[in-house]
Amino acid sequence: MSSVLLEVKNISKIFRYGLFGFEFKAVDNVSLTLEDKPFIFTVAGESGSGKTTLARIILGVHTPEYGEILYRGRNIHRLKGEDLIWFRKEVQAVFQDPYASFNPLKKVYDYLYETAKNVAKISENEIEANIEEVLKRVGLSLEKVKGRYPSEFSGGELQRVSVARALITRPRLIIADEPVSMLDASLRVTIVNLFKEFKDDLKISFMYITHDLSTAYYISDYIAIMYRGWIVEQGPVEKVFTEPLHPYTQTLLLSAPMPDPKWREKWLKAIKLTTSIEEKEFLAKGCKYASRCPNAMKKCFEQTPLEFIVNGVKVKCWLYEK
Repeated sequence: MSSVLLEVKNISKIFRYGLFGFEFKAVDNVSLTLEDKPFIFTVAGESGSGKTTLARIILGVHTPEYGEILYRGRNIHRLKGEDLIWFRKEVQAVFQDPYASFNPLKKVYDYLYETAKNVAKISENEIEANIEEVLKRVGLSLEKVKGRYPSEFSGGELQRVSVARALITRPRLIIADEPVSMLDASLRVTIVNLFKEFKDDLKISFMYITHDLSTAYYISDYIAIMYRGWIVEQGPVEKVFTEPLHPYTQTLLLSAPMPDPKWREKWLKAIKLTTSIEEKEFLAKGCKYASRCPNAMKKCFEQTPLEFIVNGVKVKCWLYEK
């Protein structure tokens, strides 16, 4: 059996910005390899970095123009019939807005029931017991959920129902796209603690998509930093957060509420974060971050940087060429 759970191989996804706008690669030649063991792998970056698009490609929602996604050695965009049902059991999703995940006119229990019957293929006489079990795992009860509509739950409760629904199929991988961004700080901890618990107890792996570096540091084993469709740095979370290599990672970490690292003063005046779509950066000939980087060299404006490995961390930056 393959030791690789998920392999993202040179994925690119092209979108058009605006009705008559420019074409750009929302995900630009991205590669990732995730081992077949329980982990929490975070993809972090600003809005517009491409992290949600990458998640949707892995889920099969978007089809890439280039590259392929292999889940346990199988190309997910070629799966059909029973193979596709197998993939949907193995890989589940939890999305940002819990209220958008449920039809307001449909009872929440119906979603759980349909997932158990149609995706997990649980026999009719065992469905309710299975639903009750997963609800208990997220701190809810069958009595509290059955017969109620989405509007009768708080945001935190409904997000826990979303997590419970994902658990019904007993997945190997859950892709959580900004799952706590719409919740209060106290509720965020509840949800991310569930992820840590399920990784340890149920041996489920998570791909956690976020712009929240605090929760990323709290729960992650590994992290990838995205900028304008590129992964600019990836490695063990402790190394990336304590000794960030890429200038963008260093700048991004300055926005997080954490103790001043030794390099903070150097970069404090260089912060140039933006949540807008910058055409010149997506179409840049060299490094997409060069126009914002205080350490940019002539080469950075002329050639796309290669990926280098420094102390077990991959970094896409010419500063590490030697």
